[in-house]
Amino acid sequence: MRIYFSIISVAVFVLSTAAYDSSVKFGYGGQNGPEKWGSLSPSFAACSNGKAQSPVDLAKANIVLNKQLKSLDRHYIPTNATLVNNKFNIGVHFEGKVGDINIDGKIYSLKQLHWHSPSEHRANGRIHDAELHLVHLTEDNNNIAVVAVLYKLGAPDPMISKIEDKLIELEKENRAGHSDAHIALGTFDVEEINRRAHRYYRYVGSLTTPPCKEGINWNILGKVRTLSKKQLQLLKAPVDPDCKHNARPLQPLNGRKIEMYYHPNHM
Repeated sequence: MRIYFSIISVAVFVLSTAAYDSSVKFGYGGQNGPEKWGSLSPSFAACSNGKAQSPVDLAKANIVLNKQLKSLDRHYIPTNATLVNNKFNIGVHFEGKVGDINIDGKIYSLKQLHWHSPSEHRANGRIHDAELHLVHLTEDNNNIAVVAVLYKLGAPDPMISKIEDKLIELEKENRAGHSDAHIALGTFDVEEINRRAHRYYRYVGSLTTPPCKEGINWNILGKVRTLSKKQLQLLKAPVDPDCKHNARPLQPLNGRKIEMYYHPNHM
């Protein structure tokens, strides 16, 4: 089923993806590449001028074990969802209540997820094959927390396996000229990423796409997942040609520290 944006759905979707100036095209190369983002629109100024930007390298020298950090418990439930070609990445937009995470006493609700390939964050210099971002917002939409998952090539990812046929359908719509098509997923279950993490890394950064808004609470899970080469290709196929490699370059920490939660008994 193909669905197109209405004015209302645009507003809802932009809100849930931490709004950007959708009238300005940005990409990952040439005149619209990351080094130019800050000059494409006044609302993108933080992409050039920000001092707490993302992504960053999770380098050992900048990681501090924080025994005060709490477990990052996630309890997501199945809900209706839509597969979306954002043109600069592929995402899943949730229509109902999915689940929350509690960070320092604030409740953040999962609104959408999307993929980048290769990974944007690095693990002590290592680039992974893909990265999943689960975007959460507080009820007033003023605070954003992202849970990130790194992928390497290997066995198929069970969550992506559920939507492979829909990704193929999305690519067909793209080739037919419907680059902004939405594909209804029905009830979508993200139970595979509910498992408690025994290690994660936290720091305050920014959105990794324009407007590069700062103050984002980043939580990168220590467990690396796998996806197949076919799945990686499916995630790349529908996006714009200059967004096939949709990873923003590393940004300087500028004195920020990366905190690590570690509890080996959590499974």
